[in-house]
Amino acid sequence: MGEASFSLKKIAIPAYGPSVLFGLGNGAILPVIALSARDLGASPALAGLIVALIGLGSLATNIPAALVTARFGERKALTGASTVMVAALLLCIFARSEALLAVSTLLIGTATSVFYLARQTYLIEAVPFAMRARALSTLGGTHRIGMFFGPFAGAALMHFLGLAGAYWVGIAALTGAGLLSWSIPDLHAGPKDETQVNAAKPRMAAIARTHASVFLTLGVGILLISAMRAGRQVVIPLWADHIGLSPAATSIIFGLTSAVDMLVFYPAGKIMDQYGRLWVALPCALIMGLALLSIPLTGVLITFLTVSMLMGLGNGFGSGINMTLGADASPSHGRTEFLGLWRLISDVGTSAGPVILSGITALVSLGAGIALIGSFGFVAAAIFWRSLPHGR
Repeated sequence: MGEASFSLKKIAIPAYGPSVLFGLGNGAILPVIALSARDLGASPALAGLIVALIGLGSLATNIPAALVTARFGERKALTGASTVMVAALLLCIFARSEALLAVSTLLIGTATSVFYLARQTYLIEAVPFAMRARALSTLGGTHRIGMFFGPFAGAALMHFLGLAGAYWVGIAALTGAGLLSWSIPDLHAGPKDETQVNAAKPRMAAIARTHASVFLTLGVGILLISAMRAGRQVVIPLWADHIGLSPAATSIIFGLTSAVDMLVFYPAGKIMDQYGRLWVALPCALIMGLALLSIPLTGVLITFLTVSMLMGLGNGFGSGINMTLGADASPSHGRTEFLGLWRLISDVGTSAGPVILSGITALVSLGAGIALIGSFGFVAAAIFWRSLPHGR
């Protein structure tokens, strides 16, 4: 399939529609999970740890997610993930202890892993290489579109229902994602080579050994980026609370940050396709690192909002970089196993970021924890500079 004969519009609804709604649900709830934990009596450090369980749930489910999708098909996997997410959000609403809230965040991570692995695998197979980065950055971008609208919808309903309002927005969006996923046929990539169909599936250990150099270089860079991305989801509400902002104001800041994030995903994909992956990976790492290092220097609304939006710019510029680098490195035979391991590495970072932030906050201060997470950006930038081609 050539670039000239392929259009992303042909797969827009089945590939991207459920992702927009899934992102909307996430956007509504992410700003308030830490605040829900605080309302239940959790300390800032414990609140950060509860949010970190989203990453842990995803981490533990990457390999099973690949098996579930292969066994039951994409449509059932997406519908099941949406259903689990709705159940998790209901549990968030009715949780009366930190333990129940923690269980719900684990379920959120599990559902997210299944959902996005199903989307990514199809696009890698269905889209020609010359448009791969744009397709995958658009997948990330559709999630960001939802993340933009979600906090505003959550903030509006919170005026009437308190923190529960954000979760009800999420439930409505995830129900829509599940219904849309169920109503569309399974997407099927083009036919595979007969020798690949008949060949035995490689074991995870063999994939890990064969591609160890990639996992230990680019994989580490992606791990650090993931740690910063997960950390910022905790940093924004906790620092807002630290400087005395209301929950509604926090959601609006989260939404404005997501707006900047959302605006640059397609240009980022086009830059990757035309000039090479480095010229997106490098600015993403450096901008996010600089923004996180600047957060502890803010003390009023305007400076905090400005730095948060800068962080959104860096994150949005890296839209799809994780999936694109994984797709580029994955073998045609054993791709699902490779991507399962790649997501495992990424989710180690997603889990570790908030955990590290929580630990340093408990031992030193919230500002010190944020600064440490920010330093990861400069380490990731050095890895990308050494490991990625400097041209297309």
